[in-house]
Formats: sequence, C-alpha cells, structure tokens
Amino acid sequence: MKQIIYCILILFIIVFSPVYTSAQSGTKYTIRDFETWSSINLKYKPTKNLKVNLSQQLRLKDNSTTLNAYFTQLGLDYKLADFVNIAIASRLITENDDQGKIQGKENHFRWQTDLEFNHDISRFLLKFRIRYQNKDELQKTSDEIKKTTRFKLSSTYNIKDCKWDPTFSAEAFNGITNNDGFYKMRYTLSTNYKLNTGSLGFFIRTENELQGEYPKRTNILGVKYNFTIKKKNK
Repeated sequence: MKQIIYCILILFIIVFSPVYTSAQSGTKYTIRDFETWSSINLKYKPTKNLKVNLSQQLRLKDNSTTLNAYFTQLGLDYKLADFVNIAIASRLITENDDQGKIQGKENHFRWQTDLEFNHDISRFLLKFRIRYQNKDELQKTSDEIKKTTRFKLSSTYNIKDCKWDPTFSAEAFNGITNNDGFYKMRYTLSTNYKLNTGSLGFFIRTENELQGEYPKRTNILGVKYNFTIKKKNK
C-alpha cells in the first residue's frame, strides 16, 4: 500500500510541476495547459465475448475555459481468448479551431482498431494494447489523413477490501503519415468505483509532446460515468 501512495505522489509531482523550454536567447518559457475531460459511456454485452460501447465526451482547454472538442464514439470489443481482445471503433468529432487565420468548428471522422493482451500476476493485472487510428477532416477532400499507431502499457493493482483499485498507464504515439516518429507520451493514473448500474471513474493525466521547438505539456483531470445494460436471462 505504501508503494502505491508513493507512486501517486510521484505522479502528482510530474503532472503538476512546471515545464520550461530554453530559447537561444536564454529566456525560459513555460509551455503548459490544463484541460478537463468528461464522458458518459453506455455498455451492452449481447453475448459472452462481445461488448458494444457508445460514448459521448466533452473536452475543455485553455485552463478548462474554452471548448476543445466533443465527440461521439461507437465501438465493438470481442474477447478472442482469456488473454487477448480485439476492438474496432468509429468516432465523429467536432473540434474548435481557434488558431490561425481560418477559425471555427471542424468536423472529423476517426476510426481505430485495437489488439490487447492481458496477464494476471498476483494482485496485478497487466495489459498491453496496440492501436492503429485513422483521422480525416470531413469538410476537406484534399487534406492529408492522419495515421497513428499507439502503444499502451497499463497495470492495475487490486487492493484488498477496497473499491478504488488504481491503474497506472503509459502510452506512446507514433505518427506514420509522414514518418513523423514518436511525437507524444501520455501518462495516466486512474481509478473506478463500481456501482449497481456501472461505475464512476476519475483520472489525472499528463501528455508530453516530444517534438517541436517548444514541446507542450498538457495536464488533464477527467471524470467518466459508465452505464452498463445487463442482458436479461430468459
């Protein structure tokens, strides 16, 4: 239990500590933002190995004062074996573009496919997920499709007689459209509280850009409600 508390404290320090980038002149700049993400997720399991997911999410940026994006996502998860799952999902996104000469709402479509492996070690549940995603802006016919592969490693610890099991994850983003390479890392500490109708989840997250003259760090606080529809037994 002490090790978990130490990990939580270390992550809080990493997430909320300032980030500085030095320019050639010696001046230091803080490149940081704070966002809030909220979502409602509907889950239905029609068969033993198949799960249907529908979610709606809202994201705020600029210290959570400005709309960043909102989207609707529909997905299917299928359990191939006890240790491996596959998934596919589509996402209709509305983004708030407030940079540059042309600003306004932009509509994007993204689809993704996952391959996930899991393994139990004592009280730990380890997962490794590989994701490929494809994102395109709907209003433009000549824009470049953004293709990305993502690699996520997570660990959940089952605390005895506790309903708030913590999960820590690290995820690397690799851009393949123009051979961009790894351009972002994401670190997340999360937990879920089980309810009769689903679960309530909270997380803190930091996203670190790995490229550019002034890489940006985004700190994120999130909340999500998962509602599960249970199939009635005949």
